[in-house]
Amino acid sequence: MSKVAVYTDKAPRPRPVYNQAIIANGLAFCSGQLPKNLEGKIVEGTVQDRTHQCIANLRAVLEAAGSSLEKVVEVNVFLSDMADFAKMNEIYEQYWGDVKPARTCVAVRTLPDNTDVEIKCIGIV
Repeated sequence: MSKVAVYTDKAPRPRPVYNQAIIANGLAFCSGQLPKNLEGKIVEGTVQDRTHQCIANLRAVLEAAGSSLEKVVEVNVFLSDMADFAKMNEIYEQYWGDVKPARTCVAVRTLPDNTDVEIKCIGIV
């Protein structure tokens, strides 16, 4: 099995300990995306604004990998507070195409940079 690292300057730079995505066996395994802009700053506003940003970042990484949101088969959402579940879903349901991917959503104690949402996914290449 071979694996190929994916990098795009259309999404925030990853930290040095991981890649934005890895392509292996016809799948793009995208690292969790924080709601950062291209300057690496967490976007201001609501959890809805930050959910949009996470998904925009994932879209850029998926496209760099030769995939797209419509080809996503699994999504994992991490929230710092499950009270934001409905608000996140308001935005989430606008994406992913007609056949929504399998999904897990969990609450975690703390996310990097003290944000309230992080999203990762797997897409078909």
